[in-house]
Amino acid sequence: MHLVTYGINHNTAPVHIRELFAFDVNQLPVALSALHQQESVLEVVILSTCNRTEIYCCLDDDSDNQILAWLHQFHQQQVDVIAPYLYHYQSDDAIRHLLRVACGLDSMVLGEPQILGQLKDAYSQSLNAVTLGKSLGRLFQHAFAVAKQVRTDTAIGNSPVSVAFAAVSLAKQIFSNLGDSTALLIGAGDTIELAARHLFDNGIKRLIIANRTIERAHNLAMQVDGYAISLSELPAHLAEADIVISSTASQLPILGKGAVERALKQRKRKPIFMVDIAVPRDIEAEVGQLEDIYLYCVDDLKEIIEENLQSRRDAALQAEEIIDSQVDHFMAWLRTQDAVPVIRAIRDNAEEMSKDSLVKAMRQLEQGMAPEQAMAELARSLTNKLLHEPSRQLRQSGFDEDGQLLDSARRLFNIKDQK
Repeated sequence: MHLVTYGINHNTAPVHIRELFAFDVNQLPVALSALHQQESVLEVVILSTCNRTEIYCCLDDDSDNQILAWLHQFHQQQVDVIAPYLYHYQSDDAIRHLLRVACGLDSMVLGEPQILGQLKDAYSQSLNAVTLGKSLGRLFQHAFAVAKQVRTDTAIGNSPVSVAFAAVSLAKQIFSNLGDSTALLIGAGDTIELAARHLFDNGIKRLIIANRTIERAHNLAMQVDGYAISLSELPAHLAEADIVISSTASQLPILGKGAVERALKQRKRKPIFMVDIAVPRDIEAEVGQLEDIYLYCVDDLKEIIEENLQSRRDAALQAEEIIDSQVDHFMAWLRTQDAVPVIRAIRDNAEEMSKDSLVKAMRQLEQGMAPEQAMAELARSLTNKLLHEPSRQLRQSGFDEDGQLLDSARRLFNIKDQK
């Protein structure tokens, strides 16, 4: 078995590249099934968020070039478009990378907890698509356990730092008093929920939650004393918003330049602060060219996030030590899997010998042999059968001067040095 990881993230690829290779949640079942059907792919998990697209695979050999070819073909991109931005890990490096991702050590916001939920969603998608087997299943469960250990044993999650927190912090810099402002949040996922809570805690005057599913918008709005609308109602409410934060899974822009221009006209050129956290982007890039619009995408939040990281860096060093030991632990488990077929073969062989010896003993009893004699014959016969081949191989190793086999036999049978 060969474990590999291919990916791009916020550190290696700009947003316009990441959005080319992002997987919509509705695409994942088809994508997982298609990749799983590729030659030599035994197991696969696909993680796709606004900051990263990663493919985790178990292969039956080390020829993994087919994964990149499939990725370009699936997204209808020219070959090697992704090459300058790609990272590729194998074996223990692939394990270490997944553990670091699960613990938030590879995130734009160091130690952020949302990625763990996204990993669990990716795991569930693969489970439902029947592309998850023993090895990747065990690895992801191990990653979840390590992330929990890191959260418990370090202070990695103590500071309220996230992309949503960074967006609200930037809004506070532009609007000194959020108590006079109206915020329009587009989406109802984890990031938007965090942004809503941060805005609510900072005394925002009014919150409007827009989502494709109005029930989800209502559920979030009730928690933050907000007002829910559907996406189709956005044009009617955009002019009310001083702050717009958007994070949906839409493959097409939610807000275009024309709609924003009309809203500005209604506002009599009163500025709007916009943060587009989505990948692919929810707000057309041309919107940022308009006067009185302050548009930031997810990559623009890095500087704000950096200011809030220092308290987590010492904890991250502790987390790396935990991860190093847990990589070794999982690699040891993988090595034991190589021994399983050998152990099974030995046991099957021994059971076959046992059955043959038992049949012979039962026949001897039927022929009138004394039970004590039949039992003694059974023990002698089974012992000879079990030890015949190992004894022959060890004698041969003496002729071949193969001391390694003799040493291995001493360890295998726990034989102490004879004095």
